[in-house]
Amino acid sequence: MAELTALESLIEMGFPRGRAEKALALTGNQGIEAAMDWLMEHEDDPDVDEPLQAPLGHVLGREPTSLEQSGAAGPGSAAGEGKPALSEEERQEQTKRMMELVAQKQREREEREEREALERERQRRRQGQELSAARQRLQEGEMRRAAEERRREKAEELAARQRVREKIERDKAERAKKYGGSVGSQPTPPATEPGPVPSSPSQEPPSKREYDQCRIQVRLPDGTSLTQTFRAREQLAAVRLYVELHRGEEPGGGQDPVQLLSGFPRRAFSEADMERPLQELGLVPSAVLIVAKKCPS
Repeated sequence: MAELTALESLIEMGFPRGRAEKALALTGNQGIEAAMDWLMEHEDDPDVDEPLQAPLGHVLGREPTSLEQSGAAGPGSAAGEGKPALSEEERQEQTKRMMELVAQKQREREEREEREALERERQRRRQGQELSAARQRLQEGEMRRAAEERRREKAEELAARQRVREKIERDKAERAKKYGGSVGSQPTPPATEPGPVPSSPSQEPPSKREYDQCRIQVRLPDGTSLTQTFRAREQLAAVRLYVELHRGEEPGGGQDPVQLLSGFPRRAFSEADMERPLQELGLVPSAVLIVAKKCPS
């Protein structure tokens, strides 16, 4: 019969009997090509080798009635008996056509998978380029913010110096006005005279020298070093940002976060230290820092 011939042809082409029967049943016995399409499409399914569920007549162990058997077998049997069986040459020819069809479908599948792989590679490269551009924009933004912060601090420092100079000039003018404008004719104030004595910079005790700048040398893990001058009031985070922007690309294209260590005595700076000024951390007027890869927390 035609169904038996289709099943045998699929088995001769190397398909397991269970898969061949399942493919013919699920395609409504429409022929070998429909069954092969189903087998090629579902060959990677995890349940492809599971048998079909039993017909409704066998549910709960009930055997189908004679009417159901005759109704199910009558039309199918008549259709099967009315179609002549294939000869051996026809079966071989049909098998040959099916094998060519299998090879063609396999080639189409390989070409489709190759196209999908190329598309995935293009998407991966495009995403990598977008990520690289985003990281570059982020670095440029951080550098601009750092430069703006330095300009702001410099302006504030200049304004503070100007206020100090103006105060000194006012103090000089007040003393000159109070004591007659001449240093030689200034009367000596009595010892019992109440009120504070005006102070001058020459009367203040000498204080420790204040440094405005700090020279930092950074030793990288590969043995090279970076040297840069920072303002004494800049935060330690500015040094870390400078290191991350100038240490170069690591093998593999990634950049691991870094941790800063002091040379002697050995000290690992925490995230809280990143917000503290360099002069408060004892790194002024110069210091040597060591870069180490930051351990994941």
